[in-house]
Amino acid sequence: MPVTNGNQLGTYLKDRRSKLDPAALGFPMTRRRTPGLRREEVAQRANVSATWYTWLEQGRGGAPSTDVLNRISRALMLTTVEREHLFLIALGHPPEVRYQATEGISPRLQRVLDALEFSPAFVKTVTWDLVAWNRAASALFGHDALGPEQRNILRRIFLDPQARAAQLDWQSVARFAVAAFRADTVRAGASANVEALVHELRRLSPEFKVMWRENDVRSHGEGIKQLRHPVAGLLALEYSAFSIDGRPDLSLVIYNPATPKDVNRIRELMNSTSE
Repeated sequence: MPVTNGNQLGTYLKDRRSKLDPAALGFPMTRRRTPGLRREEVAQRANVSATWYTWLEQGRGGAPSTDVLNRISRALMLTTVEREHLFLIALGHPPEVRYQATEGISPRLQRVLDALEFSPAFVKTVTWDLVAWNRAASALFGHDALGPEQRNILRRIFLDPQARAAQLDWQSVARFAVAAFRADTVRAGASANVEALVHELRRLSPEFKVMWRENDVRSHGEGIKQLRHPVAGLLALEYSAFSIDGRPDLSLVIYNPATPKDVNRIRELMNSTSE
């Protein structure tokens, strides 16, 4: 729907083009009364009519198409957040998700993980690859001992006998994981990125093949998980999943020990693995 609230779209476009350096983009610096790019220069970079772009800034160009907004976004060199804002004020909805593979996490986020001393926590991608974890998670799940190809949660659930034995109700956990994995990848526009993994699991696990065919979707949310650990014994953990602002490709999962007894078991497990 077109913008009606004081021409927010036009104001935003003018502001963004005023932030760009004409010289850096190959435009002459002569006779410029205002900073930034001219309207016709933005139109040229976006490959749209200068007249139509002028009308758009003036609030009389009608609702632009998603293709045009994407071209204007590139012309104005908008960040991911700025591009999303452009779509919201122009069309009333965010742009279609474009999946980008993760490039790791910031040191600040790793410090957040490390601050959760006795709460196993890790960061995973939307394709369910582990990219970071804390000492408690490594002690409980053995993350430090995993090679890069083993750091996919779905692959561990279906192909790792130890991970399977740790679940009190493996069928329920596996079915939930498949449904949540499907929802994550589709929401992030990453379906094509997991085709090889899905093909591998369908070939190696008849149970995964059946569950994948069910087409269920679930959200992570929160709940209670019970694990059977070979050293720590039976553990009760409250889990919660969180999105990471500015990183739609990542999510943070935290397992809090449900009782003081579970805290002590995690502590003892961490001490035994560090010896």
